[in-house]
Amino acid sequence: MLSCDNFADWKEKILLTLGCMDIDLALRVDEPPIPTKLSAPNEKAAYERWERSNRLSLMFIKSHVTKSIRGSIPDCDKIADYMKSVEEQFVRSDKALASTLMKKLSGIRFDNSKSVREHIMEMRDIAAQLKSLEVEIS
Repeated sequence: MLSCDNFADWKEKILLTLGCMDIDLALRVDEPPIPTKLSAPNEKAAYERWERSNRLSLMFIKSHVTKSIRGSIPDCDKIADYMKSVEEQFVRSDKALASTLMKKLSGIRFDNSKSVREHIMEMRDIAAQLKSLEVEIS
């Protein structure tokens, strides 16, 4: 489930799952023109595949977003637009998360409550999270 601080991991897992389920077509390909009575059968089939992918992807993604977050995301008919809206919500929170992680990393002290190895691993984890947020640590 998407929560306040796991957007990058959530997005990666969602895209992988949609790809494995073979319903990520609507994310990879632009919407084809709506078929008419004169459209060729392959054009109709292509639109139906895209529409099915879009509908199922939207349902899947919305089911993996907490209700509190879902309320702040504008409702969209297309999965690509919905994903952009979700991403826009979390670009702002990435800055706050980076600030929090920097404070945590700069204030972390070894206090003998855990092993040196665990302390180092915790620091490396924070540094990796900052790196994923594109924050450079010299």
